[in-house]
Amino acid sequence: MQSDCRSTPARCIVSAMIHKVELTREAQRNLRKAPAPIVGKFRAWVDDVEHSGLEETRKRPGYHDEPLRGERAGQRSIRLNRAWRAIYEITSSGEVAIVQVQEVNKHDY
Repeated sequence: MQSDCRSTPARCIVSAMIHKVELTREAQRNLRKAPAPIVGKFRAWVDDVEHSGLEETRKRPGYHDEPLRGERAGQRSIRLNRAWRAIYEITSSGEVAIVQVQEVNKHDY
């Protein structure tokens, strides 16, 4: 059975195998300030996406990939540890764009 991407293009982008990760300038700046273990886990996630695809990587419980709500609706986050998150979105070209890597605390949510 073949899907018709013309009737639901957004669904086709999500269901396609996404293997490319792009970092925004802000995300690159954030990573330069992040501790080495955080950068290491982030790079492992990028490697997993580029090797296995986003859909398979989302299934791995260690990253806690989850959709965001409110002002960040349409974006997703992964947990790099208890205090650090990487925020990403899927672009119209079907790539993962890392928007921000940030440290959060209990007062931020």
